[in-house]
Amino acid sequence: MAPSPTLIEEAKAHCEATGSRLTAPRERVLAIIAKAAKPLGAYDIIEQMPPGTKPPTVYRALGFWEQEGFLHRISSLNVYSACKAGHRHSGGQFLICNNCGSVTETHICDTPKDFSTEAKKKNFQLDGWFLELRGLCSNCTEGKTHAHSHNCDHHH
Repeated sequence: MAPSPTLIEEAKAHCEATGSRLTAPRERVLAIIAKAAKPLGAYDIIEQMPPGTKPPTVYRALGFWEQEGFLHRISSLNVYSACKAGHRHSGGQFLICNNCGSVTETHICDTPKDFSTEAKKKNFQLDGWFLELRGLCSNCTEGKTHAHSHNCDHHH
């Protein structure tokens, strides 16, 4: 799978606009994650870097892209994923399959507003959020039905 040219081009434009340095390691790390079929850990990325690349170099690049909003860190799995939203934002929601390990970025549009409202009620300044939802993906639930023990009107 080839790297997403739009993500790389957007990153280059972002660095030019903000005066940030687009170093070779930063560009290579972003390209590796952009072309990956699944989120990657730092050592998965190091294995794909040029020989002699040290872990701190990769961690600095990951930190930079995460800070700039191009990557999300999925804490429970200790992996990184390119932002699939086509924009940089201060939070994310992920559907994580307990069976096969697939991770899907999703956008529950009211979530940021709800989090912000609750934070304000508690006099808390919200900087960001990451919500990890666990369950079974459609590939792993094919042929299975969702048993429901109570009546509710929300969708599953």
